Parts: sequence; C-alpha cells; structure tokens
Amino acid sequence: MTHRISRRARVLSAGVAAAVLVPVAGAAVATPAAAATAQVKCTSSQPDLAKKLTKDITAALKNRKGTIAVGLHDKATKTTCTLRGTTAFDSASVVKVTVLATLLWDAKKNDRYLTDRESSLAKAMITKSDNNATSALWRQLGAGKVKKFLAAAKMTKTVPGSGGYWGLTRINVQDEQKLLALVTAPNSVLSDNARAYILKLMNQVVRDQRWGTPAGAPTGVKTHVKNGWLPRATHGWRVHSIGAFKGRGHDYTISVLTHGNGSMNYGVDTIQRVSKAIHKDLTPLTQAPQRYAPTDTPKEASVPVPQS
Repeated sequence: MTHRISRRARVLSAGVAAAVLVPVAGAAVATPAAAATAQVKCTSSQPDLAKKLTKDITAALKNRKGTIAVGLHDKATKTTCTLRGTTAFDSASVVKVTVLATLLWDAKKNDRYLTDRESSLAKAMITKSDNNATSALWRQLGAGKVKKFLAAAKMTKTVPGSGGYWGLTRINVQDEQKLLALVTAPNSVLSDNARAYILKLMNQVVRDQRWGTPAGAPTGVKTHVKNGWLPRATHGWRVHSIGAFKGRGHDYTISVLTHGNGSMNYGVDTIQRVSKAIHKDLTPLTQAPQRYAPTDTPKEASVPVPQS
C-alpha cells in the first residue's frame, strides 16, 4: 500500500497550550551524584570517534541534576552510544511520533489512504504538538492498535498510557531509537511513503518547538525533531527530545530522555548540551562553524494528565 497525503489536508485551528515555565512545588529532583551512577558507552567502526563521543557526552552531563538517558546511532560510522537505555520515563508529547506511526501502519494493513481528517490531525499533532489532535487519533486507534504496532516494531518495553492519558505512555531510549530506525530506513513495518511522511512533518515542526536534539546541528544537515515535557509532583519535570539527522556524510538519530529536572528550561539545557557535543563530534567543521541555535523561549504542549 502506498501512503498518500491528502490534497485537502488542513491544520487544526486548536491552539497549543504551552507549559508554564516554573518549577513544580515539592518536585523530587535527583542529585548530581545520582545522575552519575551510570556511564556512557559508545562503540564505532572508528574507535577514536567512540572515545571522543564517550568523553564529550560524559563532560556535557557533568554535574547535571536529574535522571538522563541518551541514545545515538550513526549509520555511516556504525556508531552507537547508550546511557540508561532501558530506564523508563513518562513520554509526554514524544509519543506523538508513535501515534502517527501506528496510524500509518494500521492504514497500510487495511490497504487504504489516510482521510482528509486524519491528515489534518496528523499534521497538527506533529508540527504544532496539538493535544486535541493527538487525543482524537488516540481514541480512534485505541490502545489495542497501539500495542499491536509496538509489537510489530519490537518496542517491547513501551507501555501505552491507560485511561486515554497517552502522555503517560512509558518509554525508554532503546525503544525510541528502534522507532527512529524504522522511520529512517526501509523496513516491513512502515512503507517508504509513510516513513517519508513522518520525516516531512518532523522537519516542519514550528520554530518555538525546534529545541533539544537539533541544537548544534551544522548547516547542510537536515533535521527532524519531536519534543515533549511534563511537570508532575514525582520526578519533577520530564523533558525529552528525539531527532533524526542526515547530511555531511552522516545519517544519525538521537534520543535524550530526562526527568528529575527542577524546571523545564533546566531539562532543555541538559538535552542541548548533550546534542551539541554529539553534532560537533560527528560533523566537525574546519571553517567558521554555522550551527543551529534553538530558540531562547522553547515551547511545547503540556499534555493532559490525571489530577494529583
């Protein structure tokens, strides 16, 4: 089945509610010592690159509070880096890529195109992180279909949020990297057109939501991103970013998941420190560097959760 984007697709007018940029009272925040218990592990066909990434990611995380998980894979150099790959986090809006992938996988199974309505909802969900659009697609699919997609994708540790609370889906870096691998390379789960559609929307995310993993990506590297954040009484702020990048001889994916942040901005800064180190090591620039600088006022949709 070939995926088709509807000609009459339209962006929903529903606005995106930005999370309030203040710490959560009484939030539990980890200490730097707790964050340092795990170690970054990198392997590569280029041993020196693996050593450099290990050193620089570790340095970027030095003295950072909270629990931080990192995943990197570069196809060109067969480089993989992992930190807390199986640690579970509440997904927040990062799960929206999984929702879209499930929608396209289900359409492929039923040999059909997306409807105009589905295309509009999908575009709003990814490019503007629209919560209403996500809830509509989540209700349409149901947790059952999401679970079947996760099984097909071998994302065995991802658990859909119950009671319609998709933002409380439990995710980890290992599974998010599996998802990005499906989106960025031919496979039997997602059609080539479906993969291209997901990447297209991730490349069209609005400016104030293009923070996180794109930070430090050099000119000439195409970026695709989806972020999320969520403040709760336990574990403080969850702040996440997943991204796919291609250009300058590299084809790589980055996932950074965090919780235990005292504020949203603190989590964003942690992710961007890691991302800048990765981009710099994979794509060093010998001339005056021109690298992507994210907005100073990052935004994202604060997903619906049950009352405490």
